[in-house]
Amino acid sequence: MPRLSRKTPASPRDDGVAEKLLDIVRQTVIELRPYAAEGLKVGLHSDLDRDLGLDSLARVELWARLEQAFGVRFPEDLFSRAETPQDLLHALREQGCLAPLPSPRSAVPESAPAAPSTPAVAGTLMDVLDWHLHNQPERIHVRLLDEHEHCDDLSYAALHQGSLGVACGLQRRGLRAGQAVALMLPTGRDFLFAFVGTLLAGGVPVPIYPPMRLSQVEEHLRRQAAILANAEAVALITVAEAKLLARLLKPQVPSLREVASVAELADSGGEFTPVRRKAEDIAFLQYTSGSTGQPKGVMVSHANLLANLRAMGEGVRVSSRDVFVSWLPMYHDMGLIGAWLGSLYYAYTLVLMSPLSFLARPARWLWAIHHYGGTLSAAPNFAYELCLSRIADSDIEGLDLSHWRLALNGAEPVNPDTLRRFVARFSRYGLPASAPTPVYGLAEGTLGVAFPPLERGPLIDLVQREAFQTRGLALPAEEGSADTLRFVSCGRSLPGHRIRIVDDNGRELPERREGHLQFSGPSTSRGYFHNPEETRRVQRGEWMDSLDLGYLADGELYLTGRAKDLIIRAGRNIYPYDVETAVGNVPGLRKGCVAVFGSRVADSGTERLVVLAETHEHDAGVRQRLQQEINRIVVELAGVPPDDIVLAPPHSVLKTSSGKIRRSACRELYESGELVGGRQAVWRQLLRLGLRGAWAQVASAWRSVRAALYGGYIWLLFWLMAPLTWLGAALLPWQGPCRAFVHGAARLFVRLAGVSPHVEGLERMAACGQCVLAANHASYVDGVILCAALPPRFAFVAKRELAGQWIAGLFLRRIGARFVERFELQRSAEDAAALANALADGESLLFFPEGTFGAEPGLRAFRMGAFVLAARSDLPLLPVAIRGTRTLLPDGCWFPRHAGIEIDIGTSLWARGDGWLEAIGLRDETRAWLLERLDEPDGLGR
Repeated sequence: MPRLSRKTPASPRDDGVAEKLLDIVRQTVIELRPYAAEGLKVGLHSDLDRDLGLDSLARVELWARLEQAFGVRFPEDLFSRAETPQDLLHALREQGCLAPLPSPRSAVPESAPAAPSTPAVAGTLMDVLDWHLHNQPERIHVRLLDEHEHCDDLSYAALHQGSLGVACGLQRRGLRAGQAVALMLPTGRDFLFAFVGTLLAGGVPVPIYPPMRLSQVEEHLRRQAAILANAEAVALITVAEAKLLARLLKPQVPSLREVASVAELADSGGEFTPVRRKAEDIAFLQYTSGSTGQPKGVMVSHANLLANLRAMGEGVRVSSRDVFVSWLPMYHDMGLIGAWLGSLYYAYTLVLMSPLSFLARPARWLWAIHHYGGTLSAAPNFAYELCLSRIADSDIEGLDLSHWRLALNGAEPVNPDTLRRFVARFSRYGLPASAPTPVYGLAEGTLGVAFPPLERGPLIDLVQREAFQTRGLALPAEEGSADTLRFVSCGRSLPGHRIRIVDDNGRELPERREGHLQFSGPSTSRGYFHNPEETRRVQRGEWMDSLDLGYLADGELYLTGRAKDLIIRAGRNIYPYDVETAVGNVPGLRKGCVAVFGSRVADSGTERLVVLAETHEHDAGVRQRLQQEINRIVVELAGVPPDDIVLAPPHSVLKTSSGKIRRSACRELYESGELVGGRQAVWRQLLRLGLRGAWAQVASAWRSVRAALYGGYIWLLFWLMAPLTWLGAALLPWQGPCRAFVHGAARLFVRLAGVSPHVEGLERMAACGQCVLAANHASYVDGVILCAALPPRFAFVAKRELAGQWIAGLFLRRIGARFVERFELQRSAEDAAALANALADGESLLFFPEGTFGAEPGLRAFRMGAFVLAARSDLPLLPVAIRGTRTLLPDGCWFPRHAGIEIDIGTSLWARGDGWLEAIGLRDETRAWLLERLDEPDGLGR
């Protein structure tokens, strides 16, 4: 069948009709996929299938709307021929809706659109890189500064070329799309190549931080093993010097197959196979720093990431003329996203230096801003404090900071005194008073959540301490008043995003009332990877609970602390950061190395207030005076004395990779008594790690043997039962007995396999009579499981490719399966009509609306067939949630693993009419019900 021409130019007189046509197409897509409304680009050359996701039934609806709007009747073959709105416009011209085209000599050629300044239509990070490679491949992307401050420039083309070597090496080692690759690398060229190379190869990068101190090697590797195991990382890319330590992790991480350096991957050769990823796919896993417990892997999709970059860029008016100077590590979201990926998107130059270079000599950061004309930079509060305490005037003679328009301060609580003193100290070096900019963000929101108005400078709120600590009321206090608290504004939510403050019951609170901070928007992540329990703990419908406390005043956000860190003592709320800051200023204690936390008393259920502070002092008299001073400060600030004061040696207070106090971990050390004995020698830690690794190898070997025996048993059982079941289905003359026979065989198979499903809701199915079922699809065994679990009165709806197979096709036809075409649009519409006839004849149908499945968890986009047919036939639709089959036999794996299977059948859902919008409403209601009951994220990235 001939294709429609795409080269016919549009007449100027087509403009009104084309605009009307595109509006109808756009509205249809938005109704079908409302989550894609923001940033949706519909043009004459958009592919109806690939770009806009219009399946056959969606096209039927679109055709009907166009015919009604333009008063035409399209030829039937247009349904299968049309690929773009341009083809539809051409068909409208043929129907006489448009004036004839002028002759070629008089036609006005379309002027080429101006090149955009940013890749505004990019859907993934790889699209962003491709855009730059096409438009400005030799533009300087990153300027890498070494320890001697020599500059190594990296263009977009060089980034791509270096990353290709890593991608080839990973693919040669068997990396499959969607698998995790951990990056334990310092900031530098290797990290950039490894991150982009993993994306090019189709993998999911997992940045983790390398060990900082040998004295804490055991704890570090234990935490990294937990991250790698949770991410199911198949490869670890690290520096050659760390490979020996990294190999200690392998016995504790069953999925880990490869430990290699960037150079080894690049030298391994091989051909590169492009892997296309979608906007809703996971771009990378950002493991939270663990300040409130064990690390959790936030699933950041490409759509989340680009939405956040675009919103932050709009909030701070970023342009390609900016220069961002950063020492932030790449394993931290502020460095990875705010500095580097922001540069990748907006094409501003990133000047990148090592975190160790900054820590050794903080003045290097400011001099880099001076030398390269830095306009943007970001750091946690401690970095600004470090500049105040560690930089002498003689170190910065001649320094010019006048270009620095935004000194972003985030990632940890912002100290009002730090802001004030930083401006006072460095304003004489040209720093604008408006430059310090407190911001708020977290990994669960991709990065940024709230930014203040530009050029205003910091806004400090002074509130009455007593009212705030006892009643949660942020009542304004007069300047100079005693007994006050100060909080810093982080501004308003980013464009296109929302924030709110709620009480413990989820009710929204008025301004100046402290409560739980929640946020929503396109940057909001889908939750935590392989951790549905923690995901459910923070998700509140469309809102995500930040686990932070705060209040709103004049629409601006003021953070007050972490909900988990809040200590309630004698009816008062005690905020650790406030106390830690004051105690850290006591001479003799290590500043920034104080942890205040509550330790629950088992007998009474109350909390003890504990202060843990690091000191070098050993003299008993000096230590007693330090304890007395700590006691005085705590009573003054909190109104109650501490129950215990622990003076510990340096490095006893545990911190995250970004320098935040890990209060929960400190509490665990305190309650286990480990703070008293101090840390063990390095050789003891390594020995214990080695023994733990050996035991893990033994346990892993036993698990492998047991899994192999189980897998072999399942395949033996399958090959014994499958031929007999097929033969029985082929020989039985009637469909009813045939279905009953297959139902019994499936029940016997799952029982012998030890995976008999636990089913809830069968009575709902019996009560509703004829119906349409819609089940999620996660594995090849879903059909077998449903055959065993459901009564044998449903016809499966299967893809038409199976009908042509001699064995599978015959079997499915014998049990009454119905087939639908997925690719040929005309046949697809005909099959939909046949399904409608089956329903009219009293048949009940079972659909898998996702149409397919993959190894990566997540509920995929739904095709509309089940919902349109249920609506038009006025039949109830019952959603069916299947849990556990992806573990039993995931996509790409032919070795079954034992798993518990659960099936939940929902109550009847009815469409509110027989139209397209009613069918979409039924689809959305079904999807929401399934997501509530599945331990999987929303694959649409909403």
